[in-house]
Amino acid sequence: MTEHHEHDHEGHEHITIVDEEGNEQLFEILFTFDSEDFGKSYVIVYPAGVSDEEGVELQAFSYVESEDGFEGQLNPIETEEEWDMVEEVLATFIEDEDMQ
Repeated sequence: MTEHHEHDHEGHEHITIVDEEGNEQLFEILFTFDSEDFGKSYVIVYPAGVSDEEGVELQAFSYVESEDGFEGQLNPIETEEEWDMVEEVLATFIEDEDMQ
C-alpha cells in the first residue's frame, strides 16, 4: 500500500506518492472516478514534469481518502475485472478529450 498527499501546483492537481521504501515521487492527477460496481474510488496519475511529446506512463490505483482530504491510502488494482473497467473508463476519457 502506498500513501499519498495531495497539493495544487501551477493549476494542476498533484499527489506525492510514497512507496514502501519511503521514496517520494510527484505525480499529476489525470482524473479520478468512482465505481459503483466495485464500491471504490480510482485515480489515474502520471509522473509530473513529463512533456506531451514524451511517452507518458499512466498508473491507476484505487484509493481511500482520509477525512481531511489531503492524505489517503492508494491500493493496487487487484482483479482482471477491475483492470478491464479502469481501461474502459480511461479509453472513454481519452476519446472525450480528443473530441474537444
